[in-house]
Amino acid sequence: MSTTSPLRGAAAIAGIGMAGLGAARGFSEMEILAEAAMNAVADAGLTMADIDGLCTCSASATMWAMPVAEYLGIRPAFIDSTMLGGSSFVAHLWPAIHALMDGTCNAVLVCYGSTQRTGKVDRAAVGKMRQVLDPQPYETPYQPMQPISAYALAAARHMHEYGTTREQLAEVAVAAREWARLNPLAYSRDPLTIDDVLNARPVCDPLTVRDCCLLTDGAGAFVLMRADRARHGPHKPTYVLGNATEVWHRQISSMDDLTVTAASASGRRAFEMAGVGVRDVDLACLYDAFTINVILFLEDLGFCPKGEGGRFVSGGALAPGGSLAVNTNGGGLSFGHPGMYGVFLIIEAVTQLRGDAGGRQRPVDIALVHGNGATLSSQSTAILGSAAAL
Repeated sequence: MSTTSPLRGAAAIAGIGMAGLGAARGFSEMEILAEAAMNAVADAGLTMADIDGLCTCSASATMWAMPVAEYLGIRPAFIDSTMLGGSSFVAHLWPAIHALMDGTCNAVLVCYGSTQRTGKVDRAAVGKMRQVLDPQPYETPYQPMQPISAYALAAARHMHEYGTTREQLAEVAVAAREWARLNPLAYSRDPLTIDDVLNARPVCDPLTVRDCCLLTDGAGAFVLMRADRARHGPHKPTYVLGNATEVWHRQISSMDDLTVTAASASGRRAFEMAGVGVRDVDLACLYDAFTINVILFLEDLGFCPKGEGGRFVSGGALAPGGSLAVNTNGGGLSFGHPGMYGVFLIIEAVTQLRGDAGGRQRPVDIALVHGNGATLSSQSTAILGSAAAL
């Protein structure tokens, strides 16, 4: 595989960790973040004293990296607390790789934690704070039920323009649930059928509650190192072959086309850096906050032509035994979704590339990870690979 990028495979994920999944009652988001961070650092064969780079952010704090560094007792030479919503932790790969390669640091901890299900955060107060810090002047005056209203709008447009059906949207949720049933860590593991999705409580037309991601607690972390150092760790490294981030809008009302996201650009750039194509991908970990997301991203990332996503996912194509393994941990729809999900996409990809996924394990050498933030606003794509992909 040829590539012009000297950064292809230059850095690797050496450790992963999770904590507080589902309902972490009685614990703060900082406490479960710290547990996930310590798990990831130990998994990499390191101690917290070895960590000299930090990437983290939070939906409820504007200067989150500072208390995290303080709580973990580290003094990082490199810090990135860029907040792009759910895609943040995929987007953090790019600056972290640069910091590693220019010698600023040797081991970067990327971490996130949220207790949005059981915590005592005043959601109304947080909502008001966001209106001040993140104004959306063309939408907020109409008081939409964000972010659900925005994704319902995109779903309705895709259905209108391309004939996508409610049953096809439901296929995404059912496939996620079938993978979750193979994952003992998944929050929702009960059987789910297409009729169950269609007949669930309506939330925002055309979406029902089963078209929407879960509301859970959870923390995740991973450690990124230069590839030459990662090879000496206790686990097989997961190499970062490509990464790119694109932002085209903030408010969904500012999208040029409700059916085309910036994933069409971030995916192309990530593939170019990786020197591989969509046909080389063994696993796709896609940010499935809503069922329409998966259809849009499959199209924009090149797995199928624009408008063909509904037909592409039909007939259990994304489920175990289907033509493309997607969200093998159960995704945000069934595994868990603690506010921002991107870090868990990477953790699942690493788990599969290591061969540690148990009953849901697939033969994987190249995994695509795609993060999404806000209302289809920020899109970050990463191509990860095993040693065989180098």
